[in-house]
Amino acid sequence: MVYKFRVILDVKEDVFRDIIIQGEATLEDLHNVINQSFGFAGDEMASFYLTDEDWNQGEEITFFDVSESGEMRLMEETTIESVVSEEEPKLLYVYDFMSMWTFFVELVEIDEEETGASYPALIYAHGSIPAEAPEKSFVADDFDEFEDEFNDFDLDEDDYGSFSEEEEYY
Repeated sequence: MVYKFRVILDVKEDVFRDIIIQGEATLEDLHNVINQSFGFAGDEMASFYLTDEDWNQGEEITFFDVSESGEMRLMEETTIESVVSEEEPKLLYVYDFMSMWTFFVELVEIDEEETGASYPALIYAHGSIPAEAPEKSFVADDFDEFEDEFNDFDLDEDDYGSFSEEEEYY
């Protein structure tokens, strides 16, 4: 089976690519075709994130496992058909964690392979990539609640003593 995706760059202008790729291909293969389609070198850190219907970020599937435990899910070991279906058609893709190029990857359809066709393939391109990634702002949902708790937190030097520069604690 082949999976047709619309990959939308998160910028003000409409910039997207339609890509078709085999379901048994890995997320690393999808990562590579997205980078080629948008003109990126593909040599920066990147991750896919499983999402719900409202694009809320879920489990991370990364290009490199940088965790201490070595238990991160890897793109090269994860097939597209194992994480994308008609019931769960969306992924987030983040490329270059310094610039935070963010893409919405949505399944358009699943179809039979065409005889003689080559996969993966870019089948449609719209819009130009801006010179720089748009700035992202991350805001905690419950910051006001945290701020109230923090303001109520009172450290009294008499309760904990004081430290002199000459004292050493281990």
